[in-house]
Amino acid sequence: MATKAASKALRLALRGDSLLTHPHYNKGTAFTDKERKAFGLTGRLPYRVNTLEQQCMRAYDQLKTRETPIRKNTFLHSMKDQNWVLYYALLQRHLKELIPVIYTPTQAEAISQYSHLFRRSEGLYLTYANEATMEEDFLEQTRGRDLQLFVCSDAEAILGIGDQGVGGIGIATAKAALYTLVGGINPSQALSITLDVGTDNEGLLNDDLYVGWPHNRIRGEDYDRFIDKFVQLVRKYYPNSLLHFEDFGVNNAKRLLDVYHDKHAVFNDDVQGTGAVTLAAVMSAVGVTKSRLANQRFVVYGAGTAGLGIARQMRHGMVTIDDVPTEQANKAFWLIDRYGLIKDSLGAKIRRGQEEFARPDAEWTGAATNEKGEVGLLEVVKRVKPTVLIGCSTQNGAFTEEVIREMGKHVERPIIMPLSNPSTLVEVEPKDANDWTEGRALMATGSPFPPCHQPNGKEYIIGECNNALIYPGLGFGSMITNARTMTDTMIIAGTRRLASLAPALRDPDLPLLPDFADAPKVNYEVAVAVAEQAIEEGSARVGWKKEEVRERVKEAQWQPVYEDYEYDPEGIQG
Repeated sequence: MATKAASKALRLALRGDSLLTHPHYNKGTAFTDKERKAFGLTGRLPYRVNTLEQQCMRAYDQLKTRETPIRKNTFLHSMKDQNWVLYYALLQRHLKELIPVIYTPTQAEAISQYSHLFRRSEGLYLTYANEATMEEDFLEQTRGRDLQLFVCSDAEAILGIGDQGVGGIGIATAKAALYTLVGGINPSQALSITLDVGTDNEGLLNDDLYVGWPHNRIRGEDYDRFIDKFVQLVRKYYPNSLLHFEDFGVNNAKRLLDVYHDKHAVFNDDVQGTGAVTLAAVMSAVGVTKSRLANQRFVVYGAGTAGLGIARQMRHGMVTIDDVPTEQANKAFWLIDRYGLIKDSLGAKIRRGQEEFARPDAEWTGAATNEKGEVGLLEVVKRVKPTVLIGCSTQNGAFTEEVIREMGKHVERPIIMPLSNPSTLVEVEPKDANDWTEGRALMATGSPFPPCHQPNGKEYIIGECNNALIYPGLGFGSMITNARTMTDTMIIAGTRRLASLAPALRDPDLPLLPDFADAPKVNYEVAVAVAEQAIEEGSARVGWKKEEVRERVKEAQWQPVYEDYEYDPEGIQG
């Protein structure tokens, strides 16, 4: 990933409507008088030249007339199709307010309605039915482009709403937008991709307006061959790029990450990003309690892609930071899934990856069980006396008053993290957990929640475990160093940097993670830490030194500002 050269006028061959309809170069009413004359725009635009700030004011006024989040979402997508700089500049000025509109929770609604809201294509659509022409289709959209980032999804497990077929392009574009907005990646260097292998969503299959491939999901060897063909194209034509996997199903997410981890710089946000931001929050909480990761007892309720990713990241933190052997670290985790506590006797019911954390049955002799012989959450909490309770189950209210009070009996500062999204699926409301622990709980959530009132009259601000506090920085640090792979130690370096920025380390009544309004600054620090680690460990493929990283990252970050243009018939065509 090259750093930016000194600023100079861009030489464009585009003119008239070709320029006004190109979102990368369009300035709308911000084209100067000189540019209007040079590019044949004088009669195509109103007389007055606006500044970008004035355009943002107008756009924000227009946005406010849209009353529902989904209408705001479609308005912003339309703006993005017209003018990238204005889109990102507006979001940058109203970051905390508009992230929930372009990302979770509103983007989930937009994805579920994708075929009915469809106006124009975005990104790259690779479909199983067109596998024979995949390379041709790939090159048609990528040829001549300096692409550094590919964000892809097969849409089997979208944002807590499940299989959404071709609508998965919506999560890929949202993730890519955040890479730009808070990570500083040039949007022209990112490509969003949907890998349309069909859908098992009957509602979509029976919808005459569904725009994807109307076929049940391809699985097994055919699926693996299709995915591998795509990955090999990325490796062949863009060997220094980062490949980001998003919202793959539980049977494929970690498996595909393992397959390609040592072959290319790949990253799965559901596995690694969720784990990293949660680890950062736990490290902050551990800092407040003056303890160590190695001294914690973790109960993870919900052992799917996110829950397993969190457990692995916590374990890796213990191994790397506290020098605990992996086998010993495994013993600090109790995972609960659909069949209750995961223990050896579940046999074939144990999914891939869960076996590392399965508990010996001998530990649970005499334990209370349900009619199926399953050990539930309350019994686990009673026996384990966890210091950390993490929820990834999407089961609203699963952390009952009895569970929370039982945990609070044995731990002075219980660390409670109900991470399920959206907020309607959260395992416990923070205000309830706060009341049931007499204000002693240290908390972070997966969705934004209001502060809790403490017995001492103070407010406790709830930290939000938003992956966007870390994954754009992880990606940027990998890309700017042309890293061979995204190593576990690079992720830990970024995680430690995020944890070090926690307000709670200054005041325990403050949140365990930085406010999302500070996400650009936070991700800059994460990117620096990752790049420094990549250089130090030899994963980087750049010739510069660790001491140069801060300035290199700063120089390479894209900002939503208009550049000066000069007309040149031999210049950029598009």
